[in-house]
Amino acid sequence: MEKRLDFAGELATTAMGIMPHEDVDRALDLALSMDIPFWPQLPKLSYYEDMYVQAMEHFPGVVIDEANQRIYVDTEKFMDGIPAYLEDETETERFTLSPQFSLVFRKFLALDLSAYRSVRGQLISPVSLSLKICDENGKPLAYNDEIRSLAFSFIQKKVNIQAEELRQRNERAFVWVDDPGLEFIFSALCGYDNVKAKDELTVFFGGIEGPRGIHLCGRPDWDFLFSLPVEIVSFNAFAFGETVATYDTVRRFLEKGNIISWGIVPTYYDEFSKEDLMSLADRLERIWSLLEAKGLDRSVIARNSMLAPATCNLLNVDRTVTIDNAFMLLKELSIHLKERYL
Repeated sequence: MEKRLDFAGELATTAMGIMPHEDVDRALDLALSMDIPFWPQLPKLSYYEDMYVQAMEHFPGVVIDEANQRIYVDTEKFMDGIPAYLEDETETERFTLSPQFSLVFRKFLALDLSAYRSVRGQLISPVSLSLKICDENGKPLAYNDEIRSLAFSFIQKKVNIQAEELRQRNERAFVWVDDPGLEFIFSALCGYDNVKAKDELTVFFGGIEGPRGIHLCGRPDWDFLFSLPVEIVSFNAFAFGETVATYDTVRRFLEKGNIISWGIVPTYYDEFSKEDLMSLADRLERIWSLLEAKGLDRSVIARNSMLAPATCNLLNVDRTVTIDNAFMLLKELSIHLKERYL
C-alpha cells in the first residue's frame, strides 16, 4: 500500500482557512501559532478571497462581478474558451493562486516553514463548487456534465500545484479540500447524487499527489465520508463527534494510520462562552471512549488525531475576539491532552 502520510497527528493543532480578520498580519500570526499552520482566507477583506471565487480564477468562461458580489460561468464563453484552455493546460500559471486572489498566500510562502511538523493549504472541493456556482441562467454547474467534468480536473490541478508550492517550504505539506456542500448530495432534492459524486471524487483524489484531505463543518453520510480515498478528515466534532465515533468505518480509518482532525473548540460566541479547557477535554474524551469500546486503543487515537476549531465563523458580533480566544483555548487543550496521552 502506498504510504502518503509522513507525519503523525499526535494532537497537533491546525484550523480551517477562512477567518474573519481584516488585518492580514494578525490573521497570519494566528495561523502560524498552530502546530500545523495554514495560509488564511480573508473574505471580509476582499471579494476575491471568497473560497469559491478564489478557486475559479482562470476557469474558462468565468465571470466575476465584484461590484454585485456575483460569480457565474457563461456557457458560451466557456465553450469558446476550451481550445485556449487545452493549449495551456500544462502551464502552471493558469492553476497558480495569484496575489489578487489571496493577500496572504505569497506572504506565507515567503516564510521559513521548514521546522513545522507540516503546513497546510486549502481549496474548495469540486463537489461544493459545482453545486454552488451556476451558469448565466442560475443552473448549478453540477448539472452540466461537460463543465462539471472540467471543474473536477481544474480543481485537481490547482490542489497539486498549491501543494507543490507549499512543499518547497515544508516537505510534509498537504492541501485539503473544503466541502461544505457535500451534505446536500444525500438529499432527494439534489439532482447530483452521492453515487455519481463518489465515483468522481474517487477519481479526483486518485490524481492528488501527496497526502489527501477533506474538511467540512456539516453533516454528510459518515460512511461515505470516511470511505473516501483520503488520509485526513477534518469535521465538526463539537456537534457530531459522538455520532461519528459509533461508525465502524471511522475506527477502521484510524486503524490504518489515517488522521482525524477533531473540530472540538466552538467558535460561535454563545457556544464558546459556555465551555472551558476541562469541559472540552471531557467532551473529546467521551467521544474517544466510544471508539475504545470498539477496540481501538486510546494511544492509537491520540497518535492519529489533530485538534482544530469546530467551524469557521464570520458572524460573531465581536468580530475576531471569539476566534482569537478559540485559538488560544485550542492550544491549551492540545497541551493538556499531550501531557495525558503522549
